[in-house]
Amino acid sequence: MRELEGWQMRAVLRLSRSRACNPGRWDFAWVLVATVLTFVLSSAFELQERLAAVFAHGEAWQVDEVPLTLVALSLGLAWYARRRGQEAARLLAQNRELAQKLIARQDDERLALARELHDEFGQHCTAIRIEATYIQRSRSLEQIGAAAHRAAASAELLQDGVRRLVRRLRPAELDQLGLVAAMQSLCEAWATRSGVPCVFHSRGDLRQRGEAVDTTIYRVTQEALANVVRHASATRVNVELTATSRVLSLSVEDDGRGFTVVTPQRGFGLLGATERAAALGGSFEADSAPGAGTRIRMRLPLAPELRTEAS
Repeated sequence: MRELEGWQMRAVLRLSRSRACNPGRWDFAWVLVATVLTFVLSSAFELQERLAAVFAHGEAWQVDEVPLTLVALSLGLAWYARRRGQEAARLLAQNRELAQKLIARQDDERLALARELHDEFGQHCTAIRIEATYIQRSRSLEQIGAAAHRAAASAELLQDGVRRLVRRLRPAELDQLGLVAAMQSLCEAWATRSGVPCVFHSRGDLRQRGEAVDTTIYRVTQEALANVVRHASATRVNVELTATSRVLSLSVEDDGRGFTVVTPQRGFGLLGATERAAALGGSFEADSAPGAGTRIRMRLPLAPELRTEAS
């Protein structure tokens, strides 16, 4: 009896493992069993003949055409389900690829930060410690003053490095000025450096959009303007930020030489923009043609709690 119970338990475990590993195979098996069972019952009770007799009474209303119509509907639904399954699989693979690349970018950023902390910050901290030890051991006021001056210089460099590091993690302008003023300042500073006029327009209520959304808008604009300098040879750039109750839209358009759109997110350094938009449930696209300039657009949905505040 115990051997029988043990065999049953092993069989159940094998069955559960098989179902877990091959859910699609078991779904197909159930469909096949239901189809065979329907055929057996139809043959035993002659269901088709009975249905034909029932539908024959409705010939005036074309009720006898219902079975064939249902067959066509079933085939259409099967085709529709297959297409939706393929689309879902494609989107899942795309999201998985974006997630992997986002993780890789985060790892690269962490590695770069770790190197900067170790090389630059560690060097300045060591220099300050050496100067402090030297001051403790020195008896000459002149030597102490020189060491203190060197320590102060190292501390100033260390402070500059901290500011630069914080700016890499989150633009200080966003906290100091807010999104609209920070974007205006970014465009003006970029125009001064590049010599290309950059006009910024904003529409809608751009308050209380969330730190992640603000940072994404700012960083994507930075990357887009950098691409204009590197690739576009433009004479004018327009940056537009529009907010509605549900969506925040960013548009950066230039009149440069453009490019043939194949996969612009990969080829023009805007993969990070695609990843940032996808991480917030938004979309990113680039529209361009040779000699016709380039326009990038990003749309970010507004979180429900922020929609309530904005309304």
